[in-house]
Amino acid sequence: MDSSDILVNVENTARWLKKIAAGFRPQTAIIAGSGLGNSLPRLEDKVSISYKDIPGFPSTTVKGHAGEMVFGRMGGKDVVMMRGRFHYYEGRPLSFIAFPIRVLAALGVKNLLLTAAVGSLKPALKPGDMIILRDHLNLMGANPLMGNYHEAFGAMFPDMNEPYDKVFRREAMKLARKFKIRAREGVYTAVTGPSYETPAEVKMYRLLGGDIAGMSVAPETIAARQLGLRVAGFCWISNFTSGISKTTLTHDEVLALGEKVSSKMRALLEGLLNSKAV
Repeated sequence: MDSSDILVNVENTARWLKKIAAGFRPQTAIIAGSGLGNSLPRLEDKVSISYKDIPGFPSTTVKGHAGEMVFGRMGGKDVVMMRGRFHYYEGRPLSFIAFPIRVLAALGVKNLLLTAAVGSLKPALKPGDMIILRDHLNLMGANPLMGNYHEAFGAMFPDMNEPYDKVFRREAMKLARKFKIRAREGVYTAVTGPSYETPAEVKMYRLLGGDIAGMSVAPETIAARQLGLRVAGFCWISNFTSGISKTTLTHDEVLALGEKVSSKMRALLEGLLNSKAV
């Protein structure tokens, strides 16, 4: 598929969504990760659309991802939320991860708030803690912008000096202190998955400067920054990575812990949406 076809697909999907969610002009989008479906802000006048009904959107295959797009309002602001994301490890081309981000931008979105479950690379960062992303390491071996460039999406070589907006980071840390949430800024290490990290890999990621590891976020951020979107990353630590703790968590246990921290994440997201930063 050439770049012109990709642009047409983005525009067609955005046009379809605008008809279904007529009256909504969201400037802020939220993408929710594993176990965080119930942490999303409480919106009014909601319109929910299943991914399987959206042109160009496949169904999500990951347990804990609802697979729906939700339009709504909070404090007079229009918001769109993706309850579930797409992953490289599901067998999709990494370039496809850019597609929903480009659709969101075509809807008028300017701010992208990303959430995800992650593994801690350091003993001091414990399950249940929050990490506000400052930067990331893309160790996926590829880039979502490869082979699908069109000038409508932004610069061919987008600057990544500040992948995560400093105003959002500052506001998020202030909210964390207000709500007594254990949080700190950190660096996300993006890996392909779906296998978890080996102890040797964990040591390498830590030496490279990573604080946490996960299988998403970075491709979405790269696509968003090319489009000029402001990005914030909110991660909750679901487990220690290999070699740090003697105990391990199953994916079901990760989802259960996610339910427990949902109120913290919701407080951060709602606080940011109601702030002057957005």
